[in-house]
Amino acid sequence: MPELSAHPVVFVISLILQVFTLAYGGYYFVVSLFGWYNRKNDAVAEKKDIHTFALVVAAHNEEVVIGNMVDSLNKLNYPREAYDIFVIADNCTDRTAERAAAAGAIVYERENNELRGKGYALEWMFDKIFAMDKKYDSISIFDADNIVDENYLIAMNNEINKGYKVVQGYIDSKNPFDSWITCAYSISFWSISRLFQTARYNLGITCQLSGTGFIIDTELLKRIGWKATCLTEDMEFTARLALEGEKVGWAYHAKVYDEKPLTMSQSWKQRVRWMQGHADVASRFSVKLFSRAIKKSDWSAFDCGVYLINPLKVICVSIITFMAWAQTFYPDGNLGFIQMWYLFENPLIWNIFVGIEFLYMPIVITIEKKCINKKLIWGYITYSIYSLTWMPITIIGCINKNKKEWFHTQHTREISITDVEKIQ
Repeated sequence: MPELSAHPVVFVISLILQVFTLAYGGYYFVVSLFGWYNRKNDAVAEKKDIHTFALVVAAHNEEVVIGNMVDSLNKLNYPREAYDIFVIADNCTDRTAERAAAAGAIVYERENNELRGKGYALEWMFDKIFAMDKKYDSISIFDADNIVDENYLIAMNNEINKGYKVVQGYIDSKNPFDSWITCAYSISFWSISRLFQTARYNLGITCQLSGTGFIIDTELLKRIGWKATCLTEDMEFTARLALEGEKVGWAYHAKVYDEKPLTMSQSWKQRVRWMQGHADVASRFSVKLFSRAIKKSDWSAFDCGVYLINPLKVICVSIITFMAWAQTFYPDGNLGFIQMWYLFENPLIWNIFVGIEFLYMPIVITIEKKCINKKLIWGYITYSIYSLTWMPITIIGCINKNKKEWFHTQHTREISITDVEKIQ
């Protein structure tokens, strides 16, 4: 083990960074253990418990995918008179509005070159829904590239009947094996659904909104307002809900299939935008959430705050990785950098921990019954590359957190609900 007298500053910094990282990872590992089972959330709702929904799809130049999305909503296994489909054709220069209307949606066209982005478009649409003569119990948000499972509203309705006013659905992938990057994305989302969303739901703490496939109680939305117009509007609204003491529920069986970027270039741009928004929201809400957690003994606020400071953890890991690499080239190999494995005198114990880390993800995917394609074996390898790219992406995102430029992911394939069902 490096001695304190060698380079005391490096020693202390490395110790602080690794204790923080270990504590952060340990917290989430313990939480994840509660995701290995599902609370029953698929009971059939009685007729008297049927709620009404306004289904809102935000679309910007999505003529390729909007038709299949609206078609999937038209086929929901739910009383047709209990929901309406609205499409926001936001600053579109293609045939999005025409194709959405042809598929059966109620289309609202928005043109605003100054207030650009999904958050602003949703806020604009919410005001219109509030002013309608027809009233809806809840509003559900989707992206144009989604495909929705037929039991989506049944599952959401069940969670409303349990008392939840905001509920997140299960975000699945509609193109998991198109490329190595879509496979890595899919593994990530499957794991998040099981280890974090399901776990939080089982523990009775707030879940996280995921940008699409969620519902909000209309009266709650009127009362607190949307106001989420940053690059990650879902994260911002989740933080505001946590500060209000409102828990986000989780509907495991309300599945929404989302299209993942095909290339690393598209993925890089999308994730940089996500991290810019994440860092922005963290800078504005994390202290408030931890303050509420202490004052109100609110675990949901604490967990939400922990989630928001994830960029800090990634930066710590990046520094640790660099310091470990630098130490190998330092004369006599002693820069004063302490690595956690030094704390385990028996290498076997450390190797067991490392082995569990590498096996954890495949086991999770098996539990999720996703091991249906040989490409997943390659996906486990490429997922590690995908994970490593989060380090530079996080640093870039944090540096540019005040930039609000919105990046639009292009969609070039038509994928129907039938196509999705063939690969599930």
